Amino acid sequence: MTTPAVSFEFFPPKNLEASFRLWDTVQVLAPLNPRFVSVTYGAGGTTRDLTRDAVATLHKNSGLNVAAHLTCVKATREETLEIANAFAEAGVTEIVALRGDPPQEDGKFTVHPGGFASSVELIAALKETGKFTIRVGAYPEKHPEAASEAADVAYLKRKFDAGADEAITQFFFDTEHFLRFRDACAKAGIDKPIVPGIMPIENWKGIRRFALNTGTSVPAWLDEAFDKAERDDRQDLFATALCTEMCTDLIAEGVDKLHFYTLNRPELTRDVCHALGVTPSVRLENVA
Repeated sequence: MTTPAVSFEFFPPKNLEASFRLWDTVQVLAPLNPRFVSVTYGAGGTTRDLTRDAVATLHKNSGLNVAAHLTCVKATREETLEIANAFAEAGVTEIVALRGDPPQEDGKFTVHPGGFASSVELIAALKETGKFTIRVGAYPEKHPEAASEAADVAYLKRKFDAGADEAITQFFFDTEHFLRFRDACAKAGIDKPIVPGIMPIENWKGIRRFALNTGTSVPAWLDEAFDKAERDDRQDLFATALCTEMCTDLIAEGVDKLHFYTLNRPELTRDVCHALGVTPSVRLENVA
C-alpha cells in the first residue's frame, strides 16, 4: 500500500487550557511530517484574532508549514487583504480561502458592506497578490445551499479558474461519495488536486450532529455500530478501525493525500496514520 502524504487541521484555542491542548496536539502530530497544518476560523469570523495569533505562534515555534484560514465574513476587502498581507509578512504563505459560515444569529451569509461577495472573489484577489498557495473547500455531498451536486462541481471549477491550487473536501462517511465527486470533477475538466477530508470520530454523537448540520449523510448502520461499541467500551478501537479502513479504501483508489480534521484531539489521528504507514520521521522539540 502506498503511504499517503498527510495534513492536519487545528482550531485556535480560546483559553489557557485549550492552548495547552493545541500544543499537545502539535507535539503528537508534528513528527508525522505533515505537508501543512491549518488553523480554522470560527463561524462568523468569531476567532479571527485567535486564528491569527495561533498561526503566528505555530509558524514561529513549530517548524511546520502553517496554513491560515481566511473568510469573507464580517470584513471589508481591504481588511481581509490586510490580514492576508500580515500573514505573508510573517512568512505564512499558505491560505485556505473560504466564504465562511455566517454568524449563528444571522442564519445565512450576507455580504459585508465593501466585503468579498464570495470565495471566488477572495481567491481571485489573493491570486493577484502572487504571494500565496491557495486551498479551497469542496463538497462530495451537496452543500446545503447548493442547487444540486452538479452545481457544487461547477462552483469548484470557478474556484480553480480564479486561482486555487488545491481543494480539501468536507468529511464524509462513505468513500463512494468522494470517488463519485472526484470522477464528476474530472469530467468537468478539473485537473487540480482534490484531497479528501477525514474525520476520526472521537465523539460519535457530537460528530453526528455536526454532520447533519453540514449536509453530510449519516448511514444508519453507523448508529448501530457506535451504540454497540459504546456498550462494549470499545469506541476508540472501533473508530480507529473504521477510519483506517476508509483511508485504505481511498488509497486503493489512487488517493495519495489525506487531510485530517483533528478537533485538537490527536490520538485517533495519530493511530490511524500509524496504521497507514505514516510514522514519525521528525521529532518536534521545545514547542512553546
